[in-house]
Amino acid sequence: MGSKNQTDVSHFFLLGLPDDPELKAVIFCLFLFMYMVAILGNLLIILAVSAYSHLQTPMYFFIYNLSFNDICLTTTVIPHMLLNIQTQIQSISYAGCLTQVCLVLFFAGFESCILAAMAYDRYVAICYPLSYTIIMNSHSCGLIILFSIFISILNMGLLGLMVLRLSFCTNLEISLFFCELSQVMKLACSDTLVHNILIYLATFIFGGIPISGIIFSYVQIVLSVCRIPSVRGRYKAFSTCGSHLSVTSLSYGSGLWVYLNSAANNILPKKASVAYVMYTVVPQMLNPFIFSLRNKDMKGIMKKSSL
Repeated sequence: MGSKNQTDVSHFFLLGLPDDPELKAVIFCLFLFMYMVAILGNLLIILAVSAYSHLQTPMYFFIYNLSFNDICLTTTVIPHMLLNIQTQIQSISYAGCLTQVCLVLFFAGFESCILAAMAYDRYVAICYPLSYTIIMNSHSCGLIILFSIFISILNMGLLGLMVLRLSFCTNLEISLFFCELSQVMKLACSDTLVHNILIYLATFIFGGIPISGIIFSYVQIVLSVCRIPSVRGRYKAFSTCGSHLSVTSLSYGSGLWVYLNSAANNILPKKASVAYVMYTVVPQMLNPFIFSLRNKDMKGIMKKSSL
């Protein structure tokens, strides 16, 4: 099979959407609705945290950053897909594809870091309540976010540079509705051994380490809560973790599904698209509802706003 240098590649073809015009119209409306719900829901969380002084706490600081990240991640993928459906064009430019790959890498890595930071926040709040305000002060929270941004940018830059050095074959068809790193690499004619090693390393750093930290935090939380004598006290302690556990399960559960589908060489395009919808749209749409419905402070604000 012939190959092209990466500088000769002008477009990639996105084949993750069906050819049926009627089905495309349904998908357009569905994705537009999901996108608007995700944007408005997360924007409300951001405005609420910014407007109410009693929400100026470490937990809500991380929720604020998670909501902003969810808006950015969804916006990286969905608008271009909606534009492709509207214009009947199933392609994306080389520069646009590389930009999507890099931005998805950054926002996905940053989200993983935030979820780990939120687990650490709950661990300190429950296991070391007397030292909570000292450990989780504004300075340390800011440093956590800055460090998360730094390593996410480093990961994005390194893997993005590796993609930039790839040579691609004449087949430039991606079986998704956006450019994703592993799918783009499958189209490469050049050797991808180093790239695969870096991807596994990045998966360990942004997947294995945060998940291990979250599991450790909740093991310690469970052990600490079990030592609380009253049932009401145990319930109150566990209730502060409910939202984070739900969001974490949704995020990492969908991420695991995507990873397993990507690992399968014989995966069907439609199945792959469904998997990536579960990762790039659904968690970002549901997170605001989870935080609003399972958090008494947010529910109180929503009631005040509705009056």
